[in-house]
Amino acid sequence: MELNTMEKADRFMFKTYKRFPITLVKGDGCIVWDEEGKEYLDFIGGIAVCALGHSSPVVSEAIYEQSKKLVHVSNLFYTQPQTDLASILTENSFADRVFFCNSGAEANEAAIKLARRYSREQFGSGRNVIITMDNSFHGRTMATLSATGQERIREGYDPILEGFKYVPFNALGDLESVLDESVCAVMIEPIQGEGGVVVPDDDYLKGLRDICSTRDILLIFDEIQAGMGRTGKLFAYEHFGLTPDIITLAKALGNGLPIGAMMATEKLKDAFGPGSHATTFGGSPLITASALAVVKSLIHDGWIENASVIGDYFKDGLITLQKRHSIIKEVRGLGLIIGLLLDRAGQDIVDACAKRGFLINCIQDKILRFVPPLIIGKDEVDSLIECLDDVFNEL
Repeated sequence: MELNTMEKADRFMFKTYKRFPITLVKGDGCIVWDEEGKEYLDFIGGIAVCALGHSSPVVSEAIYEQSKKLVHVSNLFYTQPQTDLASILTENSFADRVFFCNSGAEANEAAIKLARRYSREQFGSGRNVIITMDNSFHGRTMATLSATGQERIREGYDPILEGFKYVPFNALGDLESVLDESVCAVMIEPIQGEGGVVVPDDDYLKGLRDICSTRDILLIFDEIQAGMGRTGKLFAYEHFGLTPDIITLAKALGNGLPIGAMMATEKLKDAFGPGSHATTFGGSPLITASALAVVKSLIHDGWIENASVIGDYFKDGLITLQKRHSIIKEVRGLGLIIGLLLDRAGQDIVDACAKRGFLINCIQDKILRFVPPLIIGKDEVDSLIECLDDVFNEL
C-alpha cells in the first residue's frame, strides 16, 4: 500500500518538528489549502516569513525573470541583484555594509564572528564574551544555540561554545553586573519573538545603547523575526530612538526564499576582509533579485503602514476579547507580531482553531503567537477574533 505524504515524512525524515496533521499544497495571499481542499486562514505566515503572503506575484515574477538570466555564479564575481539589494538596505537603515547568507542563524553567526574579530583587532585577545538575554533565541548552529538564552534549546549539545553569558531581558542592572574587560558585545532581540513576544520597557534599549557606547562594546540587534516591516516600521530599532552597531535579518527578507543578511556600520568594515568569512550560496542572483522585489514592495506598496494599522486593530480586538475571557492574562506585541498570554497551556486552542480553519501557533507553552502576512486586513482579523471567542467559550 502506497504511503501518503504524512506517512512518508514520518518514515523517511528525522522527526525534528512537531507538525500539524495537515499537508498543505497551495497558498494565495493569507490563505492556504490542504490536499483535501480545506481552506485555512494563515496567522503563522511561515513563522513571520511570508510578509507579502503566499504565492505573491511580486516574488513569483522576480524569480521567473531572474531565472532566465542568471541563477548562481558564486561570490567570486559581482552581480547586480546582490549589489542593488545591499544598496536599498543600507540606504534605508543605519548600516553601511552588508554580508549576505542563507538564513537567520547564519546571519547571527556572521555577527558573532564580526564582533569578535573586530574586538580582537581593536583591543587584542581576551575580549571575546558576548552577553545575550534569558529566553532569547538566535538560531540552531552550535554558535547561535550557544548564544540562545534557553536551556531547552541547548540541551543535549554539551559542551556548548564558550564566550557567552546570559542576563535577564529588560534589566539594565543585571547587565551591568556582568560587564568586564572580557565583553566585546551585547546581542539582543529588540522584541523577543520565540521567547514570548516580549516588548521592552520604553527606556531599556536606550539605556543599553548608552552603556555599550560608554564602554565601547558593540550592540547587535537580532531582527530576524521582528524586522522587515513587521512592527510597523522597516526595522524594529526605529521605534526606540537609537541604532545598533550590527543588525541581522532573514525570514521576511526573502518572503520564503532562503536569505539572511548581517549589516554593520562603516567602522567595522575592515574586520571582515577577503577570506575572513564566506558562503557558497549566500547572496545568489536568484535569491537577491527576489529579496530586492520584496523590499521594494514593503517600502513602496504600503505594507509597513498596513502592519501598523492592522496591528493596532488586531490588538484592540484581542484586548476586547480579554475582557470577556479570564483565560487571557495579557495582550502584547508591536505591529503584527502579537502574543496572547494565557493562564493555561495553549496547544488545544491551537488545535481547535485549526479545525475551524485558522492556523496559529503556541510558544513557551502558554503564549499564542500571531505573525500573519503583512497584507492581512480587518476582515481576516475579525474572523480570527470570532473563532477565538467561540473556542474560549467552549473551554
